[in-house]
Amino acid sequence: MQKLIDLSHTIFDGLITYKGLPAPIICDYLSREKSREFYEEGTEFQIGKIEMVTNTGTYIDCPFHRFEHGHDLSQIALEQCVALDAITINAKDATAIDTTCFEGKDIKNKAVLVYTNWARHWNTADYFEGHPYLTAEAATYLKEAGVKLVGIDSHNIDNTAGRSRPVHTTLLGADILIVEHLCNLDKLPESGYKFNAVPPKIKGAGTFAVRAYASLK
Repeated sequence: MQKLIDLSHTIFDGLITYKGLPAPIICDYLSREKSREFYEEGTEFQIGKIEMVTNTGTYIDCPFHRFEHGHDLSQIALEQCVALDAITINAKDATAIDTTCFEGKDIKNKAVLVYTNWARHWNTADYFEGHPYLTAEAATYLKEAGVKLVGIDSHNIDNTAGRSRPVHTTLLGADILIVEHLCNLDKLPESGYKFNAVPPKIKGAGTFAVRAYASLK
């Protein structure tokens, strides 16, 4: 029997995922009370309404997020985000995560999940300041190593202190998907598991929330 480990944060009304972006609004479109007008006694339904930016919760980035003519969410293949052989990279307490964290690791054709322990700051002011990130050199190394996807349990895979985003540019430019704001990576083994992070099939969107999880034998 497989063991499943949830690697996603819960999205709730008012959650701030990325400082400066609006929080989601989650409410009733049709309440249970109102629905009683349309159904027989004892039958009621709730239809919810969600208003949110696509960068909310744990989410996946595809090339369209960075490049106008890159693949959007409707164009990525399931093979890019389902049942991927995965490896956990322990970068706990590091800030600038460089190539030394990946050298000598079996990462080709794998989802590379970078554990930084930053998820401990989730939903606090500390989450947005001084977060761990990959260096531009690390992104180039991962690209040349032929990884399939890169995930991180941090606020951003890039250093947000400046205006450039070399990691997004390098990885998405090579059609390597990115998953940010993961959690529970400390519960994963180093290898021998599968990673899954499937977004809705949305045309014209480059980012959206996912239910990311690992499956262990």
